[in-house]
Amino acid sequence: MDRMRADRLLSLLLLLQNRGRMTAPELAAELEVSVRTVYRDVEALSASGVPVYADRGPAGGYRLLDGYRTRLTGLTGDEADSLFLAGMPGPAAELGLGADLTTAQLKLRAALPAELGERSRRIQERFHLDAPGWFRDAEPVPHLAAAAEAVWELRVLRVHYRRWRGEVRRELCPLGLVLKGGIWYLVARVEDTVRSYRVSRILAAEVLEEVFERPAGFDLAAYWEESSRRLESSRFQGEAELLLSERGAKLLPMQFGAVGAEAVAAAGPPDDRGRRRVVLPVESLPVAVHDMLRLGTDAEVLGPPELRSAVAGAVAELARRYGAPKDDTPGAPPNHDTPNGAGRTVHDPQDTPKLRSKDGRPR
Repeated sequence: MDRMRADRLLSLLLLLQNRGRMTAPELAAELEVSVRTVYRDVEALSASGVPVYADRGPAGGYRLLDGYRTRLTGLTGDEADSLFLAGMPGPAAELGLGADLTTAQLKLRAALPAELGERSRRIQERFHLDAPGWFRDAEPVPHLAAAAEAVWELRVLRVHYRRWRGEVRRELCPLGLVLKGGIWYLVARVEDTVRSYRVSRILAAEVLEEVFERPAGFDLAAYWEESSRRLESSRFQGEAELLLSERGAKLLPMQFGAVGAEAVAAAGPPDDRGRRRVVLPVESLPVAVHDMLRLGTDAEVLGPPELRSAVAGAVAELARRYGAPKDDTPGAPPNHDTPNGAGRTVHDPQDTPKLRSKDGRPR
């Protein structure tokens, strides 16, 4: 008997054990095979000594002899619950383990006592883990399986990788895979340095026969935590002083996450108009201007001067674009070539001053 059919027979057995009576069409749908194949598989199970019976009639179907089940002892209810919350089918499928995860959960549920089995069903009915963020589809990761194989087998991975500055070719020593916010990252050693690579940016991958030695004591979780902390600290290049409306104080944590929440929490009490002064860490000047525009009229930039000036320029440009056309022709589009100052438009990147750091030096 080939392995594929053996796995299917086991899945059929576990389905009957977990769910009780099931019809041939129901089993065929679960196993993704034809009804005729289900008939043959049921006969094979019966011939091997499994007590599977067919009930005829409108409410009929296949079922196992009452009491035929394997029990798993030693698990508490909370422990069983945690096992069914631990696996996410999406990431497992991306790693090529979707069928294995489904079969493993079937095996576990089949082995659980009836009470714990019912708890596991309630867990899956009432909790759903969705890794990707809102308004973003999961990234295609055609080379994730190759990366996972290299990680598992401790083999060198040759990749063609797309960076923002261009494409490069590297031979990596993969140390682990991390799923962050629905995005897969490959942690690998290259030239005696451990780095992180976004798996969706791998254009081609080849698992080589060459093996490598994993660094002694390397802790993937600890590396990722420290790497994330360094990235977060280097992300911000300055601070912006804002005057927020009451609504703006509510928007800041929603749009800037923990950074916005901390800024609001550290702010003083509101003035008599309900406005609050906050100090918000910001990134580069172009990014900061974009972020301030997202807050609309619920925020006024008080400083630094270069950010306030850049936001004012962007607002003036928007007003010019969306204002009444100077051309008397109805529906004439606004003129985007209107010069500003020394022959450049307001939104020219070269016209953008640099943010200053906390010590006043330009970035």
